[in-house]
Amino acid sequence: QVQLVESGGGLVQPGGSLRLSCAVSGSIFGINAMGWYRQAPGDQRELVADVSSGATTTYADSVKGRFTISRDNAKNTVYLQMNSLKPEDTAGYYCNVRVRSLFGENAYWGQGTQVTVSS
Repeated sequence: QVQLVESGGGLVQPGGSLRLSCAVSGSIFGINAMGWYRQAPGDQRELVADVSSGATTTYADSVKGRFTISRDNAKNTVYLQMNSLKPEDTAGYYCNVRVRSLFGENAYWGQGTQVTVSS
């Protein structure tokens, strides 16, 4: 069984920083792409950042220059460093991991961690 555990969310003032972590455990064949999505109440879940198995990164325009995604393959963990946080970054943040199976891949979601940016 595959399990994703997220951590690092919290309350921070505008301009502050947070670092999110998502650790993958369980019976896995391998991991392809890993990413972070966010969803505010009443809003649609949207891509924040993604990193491929080859370390190619993708960012939403709204976070470019402020957020950095990285992965530690030895720990099966993906990180999201968030700097210069703005109130509009407030949302639940969800880790998404594409786990490789024998014949393809399956996507798994973390439980979500709340990020609130407020003064």
